[in-house]
Amino acid sequence: MDQIFAPWRIEWVERPDKNEEFETCVFCELPEQNDDRENYLLARGETAYVLLNNYPYNPGHAMVVPHAHIGRYQDLERDVLLEVNQLIQRTLDAMDEALAPDGYNVGYNLGGAAAGGSIGDHLHAHVVPRWTGDTNFMPTLTGTKVIVEAVTDTYDRLYDAFATQQGVTAPAEGAVVVEPE
Repeated sequence: MDQIFAPWRIEWVERPDKNEEFETCVFCELPEQNDDRENYLLARGETAYVLLNNYPYNPGHAMVVPHAHIGRYQDLERDVLLEVNQLIQRTLDAMDEALAPDGYNVGYNLGGAAAGGSIGDHLHAHVVPRWTGDTNFMPTLTGTKVIVEAVTDTYDRLYDAFATQQGVTAPAEGAVVVEPE
């Protein structure tokens, strides 16, 4: 393996303001706003919600986000942990129905930038649908990922799939509301 030494980068890695890039937390703000569709908020539970990623790895890339501003997985309360995982299940079901992927990547980036995440102080689970052959030469050769569907179109398809699930209320405006199980 080739190694590149860049000792001048340590200043950026150790910068004191690395966790202060946002004045407030986007994951805390979005559920408080009144435009779920514009914010791509798909479903709301009592302690967590489902949000489409603005910068998806693939069409349908969603995140399940606790309402509580918590950065450590170990600090999640039992009811939040349960609902996050139930919402992951519901998200997988909605994606099966609306997108019919061949598989999924599901997981967390814990530890912020060091773990590949851009928002480290408010944990969230990623649910990324995958299709056989969805990775090609573009990211490797050009650093470009081709997303084949507009996020708004994916939102509409997933919203409809969530709305047909049992235990869900689908208002005319806003995210579906998931009843506790």
